Amino acid sequence: MAASQPQSDRWQWENATAGALAGFATVAAMHPLDVVRTRFQVNDGRVSNLPTYKNTVHAVFTITRLEGLRGLYAGFSPAVIGSTISWGLYFFFYDRAKQRYSRNREGKLSPGLHLASAGEAGGLVCLCTNPIWLVKTRLQLQNPLHQTRPYSGIYDALRTIMREEGWRALYKGIVPGLFLVSHGAIQFTAYEELRKVIVDFKSRKSTEKSGSSDAVLNSIDYAALGASSKIAAILLSYPFQVMRSRLQQRPSSEGIPKYVDTWHVVKETVRFEGVRGFYKGITPNLLKNVPAASITFIVYENVLKLLKLARTD
Repeated sequence: MAASQPQSDRWQWENATAGALAGFATVAAMHPLDVVRTRFQVNDGRVSNLPTYKNTVHAVFTITRLEGLRGLYAGFSPAVIGSTISWGLYFFFYDRAKQRYSRNREGKLSPGLHLASAGEAGGLVCLCTNPIWLVKTRLQLQNPLHQTRPYSGIYDALRTIMREEGWRALYKGIVPGLFLVSHGAIQFTAYEELRKVIVDFKSRKSTEKSGSSDAVLNSIDYAALGASSKIAAILLSYPFQVMRSRLQQRPSSEGIPKYVDTWHVVKETVRFEGVRGFYKGITPNLLKNVPAASITFIVYENVLKLLKLARTD
């Protein structure tokens, strides 16, 4: 019994390590599109300190021209920290939840329990990381037209927010953030169910060819699974991302926030922009997240395989 517990702990930390490395790889490759997406999300057509962008390509060129390469990587440090911590904690909590739910079920989980595991993990991660995402959003929105003193970095942003707005400001956007748990829940449930379909299909093909039912998934399979599950999650949960970004904007120089709470965002967006307002920035979001999801799951699954091999050697 004494030997089994350390093995279980190692398995959990292997999931956390694989998730953290996957998150870092994703952010490093796709951050400029994240900056573009955030700026589109908060541009509600009213008075703004942001330039007007026609489309994703125009936004990239405009940011590069006015702000240089640094503009495309605004908020990169909190994005790396937040994504690495989020993915690490997500896979860790997700795996532990699945283990707990699978007891007395012979290791098999229904789609509902996969959903519950993903939802539980997402809620815990959201509570842990909201201050990091708040800082990332505000750093991404800083530009030459910004009228208040810019934050010089993560530490300065946190200190200034605490001094000017109080600790509660660190949890602005937490309500739509918690609703965004549905994003991870949808993505991971779709991933798990599609994975079963591919494994079953490959097993049947392998049996027909060689008589063996072994099915080995490769990086192409993981890329397709990651992209498909991500598209489903984005289409269903994207409005919550827009709400969160709008709530996390920095108040004016007089300390007045543009939006008071989640319901205020909903009312004002419907009033001035209609339903389309909840999908602003979805093009760069898809361009960023669909390939990013493929990268994430390729890295995650392959790192996990390497860690398993290292453990058995």
